[in-house]
Amino acid sequence: MKTEVVRALTETFEGHAQQTENGIEYWLARDLQHLLGYSEWRNFSSVVTRAKTACDVSGQRVDDHFVDVTKMVDLGSGGRREIEDLVLTRYACYLIAQNGDPKKPEIAFAQSYFALQTRRAELIERRLLDAERVSARQKLSVTEKELSGVIFEGTREEKSFGLIRSRGDQALFGQSTQAMKAHWNVPDARPLADFAPTIILKAKDFAAEITIFNARENALAGEFAISREHTTNNEAVRKTLLQRGIRPESLPAAEDVKKVERRLASDVKVSLKNPDGLDS
Repeated sequence: MKTEVVRALTETFEGHAQQTENGIEYWLARDLQHLLGYSEWRNFSSVVTRAKTACDVSGQRVDDHFVDVTKMVDLGSGGRREIEDLVLTRYACYLIAQNGDPKKPEIAFAQSYFALQTRRAELIERRLLDAERVSARQKLSVTEKELSGVIFEGTREEKSFGLIRSRGDQALFGQSTQAMKAHWNVPDARPLADFAPTIILKAKDFAAEITIFNARENALAGEFAISREHTTNNEAVRKTLLQRGIRPESLPAAEDVKKVERRLASDVKVSLKNPDGLDS
């Protein structure tokens, strides 16, 4: 396909057919019909039917991607009539393109276009999740540093922090820090939190924040009092997680957060060098 044709089709898909409402992009099936080279709705609707089947087979809710609507159109006689249409997500458009006539150049273009756009969205989602986890890990580090200070103020012993944090882990996971390290294959020299899923990082942070607040609010002093407070808070967080069907010790380990940080930094460098490109 010639470069000028590709550019023209891209402009048409993005500048004319694609629409946005409340920040959500969508396409109308009647518009997509003509973009994909189908002159008759009857023929195009059969492609849509196959796409819906593919959507269902993939485990997606069809109604989330193919939404039935009606709209009024002008007739040549000056009158108006109501016709059926569909609001389509990008994924729906991708499935329609995959089930279209591959001999049509418009279909060939759309297959690549929507596959690329879907992949781009997946990459963005992955980066957002990575960034959220790195942020949660950084926040926990700050909170634990503050907790360490509170413990030292209340006990005057630096060793108390490690003991109290271990008891907190025991309460949260139902097993020791070392047992969880073995379960997640965490190197001995690395913190357990570097391999914890985001939900666990936030759970540990929440329990620690409560300990800090109550230790200061109630002027807790001594290892026993602060340890009991921290244990109780982690037990309460564990209870909440269990009630919501989340068993901390049964969750799989997450990727080493240091690797995630390096990947995010690398992505930024690539984006700066090639802002319109797509890396994997």
